Order: sequence, then structure tokens, then C-alpha cells
Amino acid sequence: MLFEIISVELLFCHPSIEKKKFLKGIAQWFKEACTYIRLVRKFADEEDNLLQGINSFRQSRNLIALSKNDNAECMADEIAEALEDKACSTMAGPSTTTSTTQPRYANYPDVVKKCNIDINTTADGVILPACVPKRVPTLVLTNYTQSSYAAYLNNSRYTGVGIGKENNWVVVVLTTDTPSGTFSNMAAPRLGPVVRMSQGVVVLMAVWFGIW
Repeated sequence: MLFEIISVELLFCHPSIEKKKFLKGIAQWFKEACTYIRLVRKFADEEDNLLQGINSFRQSRNLIALSKNDNAECMADEIAEALEDKACSTMAGPSTTTSTTQPRYANYPDVVKKCNIDINTTADGVILPACVPKRVPTLVLTNYTQSSYAAYLNNSRYTGVGIGKENNWVVVVLTTDTPSGTFSNMAAPRLGPVVRMSQGVVVLMAVWFGIW
């Protein structure tokens, strides 16, 4: 609405502004917006296609399809971002995620905090990074289904997945249904004592001023 008001004001209330130049600017803005939307859709399609390929691999082995896990996806995105500028030769292979065993290629405590994940719910999960120049879809998929990673994809204990990517890197995070593998959110702090203390202060003030 605000955009429409500004557009109308510029177009009709300021005769000094050339209408053609203004309309050209608006057209350019929409062109850039459409380019961004197509790019986002391409990235989303890329992740969906990889997940579809992984699930086809699992289903061919009579395993249930992996379902998307938002927290695992957040972790995958953050780790992919940490790997973004690293060479493929730095690839460290699969990593488990316990409080004492953490991936070396990312600041794991910061990742867990940013994604609001309880670290006690990540021990049964696994992080699978892969580096594929230009992220050619068929090569990305074979990096997971025709490598040592296939053993993880071919394991019934894993039920959830998150996928992230940056530059040449793709990161797949697998989760489980066990309490130590769900990648659940951190529990909200308990406010009971604070609330009770606040109520006590209110009562004390009421007594002090003779209201109670």
C-alpha cells in the first residue's frame, strides 16, 4: 500500500520527474524481483530434487522416506555457509554431533544456538557434507548414494533430514525419532518463580499503600 502511494505521488504530484524514467525504474525493480524469486525457486527445487533422489534410493531398499526436519535444515544451512569458501580438499567426511564430539568445520556451539537446538537431542544424528563443483545434481546425488554415505542413507534408524547448500558444498543432516536424535528446540526457561515473586511484590506494595 505504501509503495502504491509513493508511486502515485511521484508520478502525479511531481511534474518535474520524467514519467518514462520513473516507469523504467519500476520495470527494472520488478525484473530484479522476478530474478530473485526464480533463484529462490531454483534453490528450493534443487533441495527437493536431492531429497526425492535420496528417498528413491531408500525406498528401493524398502525403507521409509525421510521427512523434512526444520531444525536439521537450519543446521545444514549454517554448516554449508561455514564451508562456503573452503576447498573441496578440506572435506572431513561424516560427523556425529554430541556435546563432546563436534564437527571441526563449523563453530558448532554457535550453530546450535542460532538454530535453537538442544544439543542433547543431536547425538544420534549425523552430518554429511559433500563438495561437488557447480553442484551438478546427478553428481551430488551419487556422492550420497554411491559413496560411504550410502550406509547412512540405507539405515532405518534415520527418519528425518535437513539439506543446506552454498557454492560447491551440500550438507545433509540426518535425524532420528529417538530422544537423542530429534534435533528438538531448546526448552523455554521456566518463569514460575519469577511470576510468583512478582505477585509477592505486588501484594507487598498493596499492603504498604493500604490498598490490601
